[in-house]
Amino acid sequence: MLSDHISFRRTVSGILLILAPLLQAVAVMVDPGTWGDDRETVSFGDNPALAQVQSVLYHWSWILLAIGALGLIHLTRRSHFRSGHILGAITVVGYINASGLLLTDPVEWWLGQHYPPERAQQILEEMMGLPGPTFGFQMPWMFMAILGLPLLLVVVWRAGHAPWWVPLVTAAGYLGTFAVPYGPATVPMWTAPVVAIGWIGVRILRMSDEAWASFYAPGRTTPASYAKTTA
Repeated sequence: MLSDHISFRRTVSGILLILAPLLQAVAVMVDPGTWGDDRETVSFGDNPALAQVQSVLYHWSWILLAIGALGLIHLTRRSHFRSGHILGAITVVGYINASGLLLTDPVEWWLGQHYPPERAQQILEEMMGLPGPTFGFQMPWMFMAILGLPLLLVVVWRAGHAPWWVPLVTAAGYLGTFAVPYGPATVPMWTAPVVAIGWIGVRILRMSDEAWASFYAPGRTTPASYAKTTA
């Protein structure tokens, strides 16, 4: 696989589309804030080890999902090219930026160890309320990821590479998190994309290298040798 760039890109894309949402689902399950006090300055102090684990899992989930989204963009080369690439770029930038928000997790833990919960929360809100963190890290970038991915999957569906329920289940999972407080109800929300996005990942892994390579030249007949010669 490592000597064949077509096989490598196809395999990595498929694996990441399975692994990335799975890491996110595991993150919410081990997060002390899911099951404990809804103030992370308190719940992180209850189990600092798991607090660090969930933060790392979220970070790598979102970074890897940004890379995996490139595989979704690839599926739109033949059909819906413009919308696929525009929404793909929005999704990639959104997830890369979203991972930066996780650096607030150790800050919340530290504040919780040195201040009463109310004061710790006040300090954190003052820090995150500054224009830089607000517009440079939170708005609108976080929503570019949460909204961009379901819309990109709609394009993938319209291009004929996923059933209708894939973007629907993904949207229900991601957008449903706005309707419930972060906690046990978030677990099924973050689990839904594992099934939906993972379905596409499995499909890509089952795809032949020739089929994957054919997307590099939309609308052209692709000989088997094309997979070995096209960048």
